[in-house]
Amino acid sequence: MGNEAPPEAQMPAKSDRLPRNVWVLAWVALLNDTSTEMSYWLLPQFLVTALGAPPMAFGLIEGAAETIASFSRLFSGWLSDLTGRRKPLTATGYTLANVVKPLLAVTQSWPQVFWIRFGDRAAKGFRGAPRDALIADSVDPAHRGAAFGLRQAMDTAGAILGPLSAILLLRLFGGRIRDVFWAAAIPGVVCILLVWFGVKEVRRVARISTPSDETPHSKRIPRGKLLLILTAVGLFSLGNSSDLFLILRAQNLGMGAWTAPALGLLFNVVYAALSWPAGRLSDRMPRRWLVVAGYLVYAAVYAGFALLRAPELVWFLFAIYGIYYSLTEGVMKAWVADLAPADSRAWAFGVFNWVVGIAAFPASILAGWIWQRYSPAAPFAFSSVLSFAAAVLLLFA
Repeated sequence: MGNEAPPEAQMPAKSDRLPRNVWVLAWVALLNDTSTEMSYWLLPQFLVTALGAPPMAFGLIEGAAETIASFSRLFSGWLSDLTGRRKPLTATGYTLANVVKPLLAVTQSWPQVFWIRFGDRAAKGFRGAPRDALIADSVDPAHRGAAFGLRQAMDTAGAILGPLSAILLLRLFGGRIRDVFWAAAIPGVVCILLVWFGVKEVRRVARISTPSDETPHSKRIPRGKLLLILTAVGLFSLGNSSDLFLILRAQNLGMGAWTAPALGLLFNVVYAALSWPAGRLSDRMPRRWLVVAGYLVYAAVYAGFALLRAPELVWFLFAIYGIYYSLTEGVMKAWVADLAPADSRAWAFGVFNWVVGIAAFPASILAGWIWQRYSPAAPFAFSSVLSFAAAVLLLFA
């Protein structure tokens, strides 16, 4: 019996069907994002009209929030690989986020919003690396793109339900934004229950890779090229300020505050519709090409926001913006999973997201400063140039 191989029952089955964990985590993403997006697209109006926040406050809030998210991803990724556990960290992150978000309803100043967003994004970061590693552990490598694409599509479906719910509830509540913040707690509670009781831990077993385990994406790359990839991602992230600046720009061009959830709805419809197909496509071609295409789309959209004079075209740009997200979000995660061995996969996700997040703080602060120092169009031109440069770098990766 001493020569008997370790049990493979816990390894992902080689099947075209995505496993239970992927589907449950996809539904968790839908519920969580419904709750988040019910509030997110109302924050610019709430901060300006109810709390009197200046444009620089947007950069401070969102930049700090994304930075702490990156550090919590790094920590939770390390902790997940150290303990060999994914589910408890994932579930804890979803729980903490959905406990703090409803507190927006009782805020009286923008610094209080800062700390709530800080806690929400810290919890998001804490769950991110273990969750992505859990998805990668649960699915056959040949279907990673489809798995991450599905989760991203469901996440974005929640981002459709969120703004739509916000629009309807604003009418129902007579424009009282705080009541919408309270209502957003309902899908959050369901999300907490589903992640704790529906997701299963996947026990990974050590095994030696064989040729049959290899996929077109699973070959190791030289450290120098990995550094080039991280440099390109960091450069892009330095210009990738908070999406709230897009809403501010739309309002700067004369669009009413009521359009913010509607713009979010349009963007997320495109994002949700294309995420799963993009993920499946990345299983059949180099994922890098889709990411490069996404960066180029981003550069074009932000150039459009810099040059725009007719507010009606904002709707078109928001729709195109959804294409950028669908080409990069899920595909990039599948790409990271391809490059990392199973026993350090959560750490790899943590490092990648740390690079993204560490650039997010100066990105949003810089965008707010450029807006106030030069013009509302200037930060979008700056972001467009950086994203184009990042796409060129990835061409050599």
